[in-house]
Amino acid sequence: MKFYILMLAFSFSILCHAQADKVNYNDDTATPKGRLGTVTETIINAINSNDPDKIKAFIENSFTEEFQNIAPMKAHQDIFLNYYRQTGGVRFHSMRTYTPENPQENVLILKDVNYDSWQKITFSFANEKDLIIKGMGISPAEIPSGILESEISRTAFVEETKQTVDRLAQQDLFSGAVLIAKGNAILYQEARGEASKRFHVMNNTDTKFNLGSMNKMFTAVAILQLVEKKLIALQDPIGKYVDESWLPSEITAKINIHHLLTHTSGLGSYFNKDFWNASRASYRNVDDFKQLVKGETPAFEPGERYSYSNTGMLLLGVIIEKVTGTDYFEYVDANIFRPARMTHTDAYEMDEPVENLAIGYSPAANSSGWENNLYKHVIKGGPAGGGFSTVGDLHRFAMALVNEKLVSKPSLDLLWTDHSNSGYGYGFSLGKGGGGKVVGHSGGFPGINSNLDIFLDKDYVVVVMSNYDGGASPLAQKIKNQIARLAE
Repeated sequence: MKFYILMLAFSFSILCHAQADKVNYNDDTATPKGRLGTVTETIINAINSNDPDKIKAFIENSFTEEFQNIAPMKAHQDIFLNYYRQTGGVRFHSMRTYTPENPQENVLILKDVNYDSWQKITFSFANEKDLIIKGMGISPAEIPSGILESEISRTAFVEETKQTVDRLAQQDLFSGAVLIAKGNAILYQEARGEASKRFHVMNNTDTKFNLGSMNKMFTAVAILQLVEKKLIALQDPIGKYVDESWLPSEITAKINIHHLLTHTSGLGSYFNKDFWNASRASYRNVDDFKQLVKGETPAFEPGERYSYSNTGMLLLGVIIEKVTGTDYFEYVDANIFRPARMTHTDAYEMDEPVENLAIGYSPAANSSGWENNLYKHVIKGGPAGGGFSTVGDLHRFAMALVNEKLVSKPSLDLLWTDHSNSGYGYGFSLGKGGGGKVVGHSGGFPGINSNLDIFLDKDYVVVVMSNYDGGASPLAQKIKNQIARLAE
């Protein structure tokens, strides 16, 4: 569930070998010249207007009709309005170019007001003649190459993080929990905001927050465990394990386990119209999602390219059940959660009372200013996402991984290798910056945003979990950029 249904239009993979252009590096108010400059200025002005009518006019005049029809206009407007709420507005910094050149993709580098952090807006045009936008992605960005920021001490880093979290909580931009550790040693751990606005129950450091797509890490580790036991092979066609009640054999014969792990299968997402129109109570076990998958056809030949796929990760859960003869949830609990001492992690069923569990909230135009996600979210998560955990449990998961308690070093190398030039390994997102190699995953859905970063070269672990839309990612990126500045 990394990209929830209303964000699909805005989300696509960005190549990791991008290099920053030198244009306007010392002028954060200027924009590029010419027609591209007019487009970027229009994008920035639309965001900073914080005006639904101006945003509507921008979308109607700047995007293809196909893009506009992906979601209702209000959903498009809300994305921009929520982005402004989270960032406080953005300032132009530069345009990024690709080496080798990629004329189909433009990356706008910005700095936001609330976090003083780097942001990127990636957009592509339907054609070069009229510059109508066919797709757009909005996300935090790494520190651009060529920018030198002063070093800070570990003490100053922790104090700055505390001040940032306090300020964001006071502005009601952050509700959740944060943990920063150097190896096993926890340097900072605090919670802010309310787990329940109805009963005014506060979050604490043991509060269970929704993981969104972060469950994909558990699924990938489970698959590598089975590979180590020689029960499966990465090149096995999934037709050995996924029968025709899920997908036709002509499809499953072409897709292998490696394709599912790397999001290169061509399959899409089972969060389709049938899911949104059905009762959430219909989906509790892996098998329950079969009706949402069986009509799906790959968008491209397996291995041809990367395209994020919830269906692919779900089918890895099917394989785990088939090979082990065990329920997916029982397998993951016995082979990942228990060995890692993750005592507050599970795919809890949302129609049962679960102690110290945060309800997710999105900004809304109603009397309270908020709406919860109870009628949007799945009743129970699964192999692709939707479980719950705590900042402490995710720290323990990270340490269990790096200490090779869950899988061996060769398997970790497979998990953390970019197999498709996409910034993605096997169930883990991959990054590299001033802080060295970073692996982990994020998760998002209405009222949900969580993130785990494991700094392999600097031995830091950062967990940010939030029960607000977009509440974790910008803060996690801010901390990541600060770690890159540490004088160590």
